[in-house]
Amino acid sequence: MRFETESGPVQAELARVIVAGWTGRNRAAVDHHIEELAALGVAPPSGVPLYYRAAPDVLTQGETITVLGENTSGEAEPFVLHAGGQLWLGLASDHTDRALEAHSVAASKQICAKPVAGALWAFDEVAAHLDQLHLSCEVFEAGAWVMYQNGTLADILPLPDLIAGAALSEGDAMLGGTLPAMGGVRPAAGYRMRLADPVRDRELRLDYGVKTLPIVA
Repeated sequence: MRFETESGPVQAELARVIVAGWTGRNRAAVDHHIEELAALGVAPPSGVPLYYRAAPDVLTQGETITVLGENTSGEAEPFVLHAGGQLWLGLASDHTDRALEAHSVAASKQICAKPVAGALWAFDEVAAHLDQLHLSCEVFEAGAWVMYQNGTLADILPLPDLIAGAALSEGDAMLGGTLPAMGGVRPAAGYRMRLADPVRDRELRLDYGVKTLPIVA
């Protein structure tokens, strides 16, 4: 994949894609969410946080993804890439099949394409103020854009800890967890995601649409 950076383009040959789950910094809230999902039939994770695997080709920089059925949804997440001998920070969407999630969280992470923004920041440039980075997502539903996620990376486990836990090396990418969805996770026709850096006055953007295929039985 090719990314734009302030120091020039970065070309990455992806070796591994890791999707970090159960990454909320408030452990009591994470445990409560695990209990809520268990009541819906979702098996609890074997560890917290948990590092799911996905194939590199699930990542896409296309403007539209195609999904099967009405039960998928996206989530704005920080994206960490190890390329060219250094770490980069970007923005991605952990688009997931929620119906399949009840059967297997790992399978639900693999089944949908995961959009990735086309620009990156050098991780060293934001490492000292990661908790101040603002993550947000709007969804297009009922003919209007609605705020869906809104908060800072202070609500997610520290990215350096997640990077260490995932043992990222050259060619590895990680989606680093997300914020609660206002009104709950749900399908939408489009997503507008932003990762804002108030210290350096800049932002990363990720916009994409969703085309839904019918389930034919």
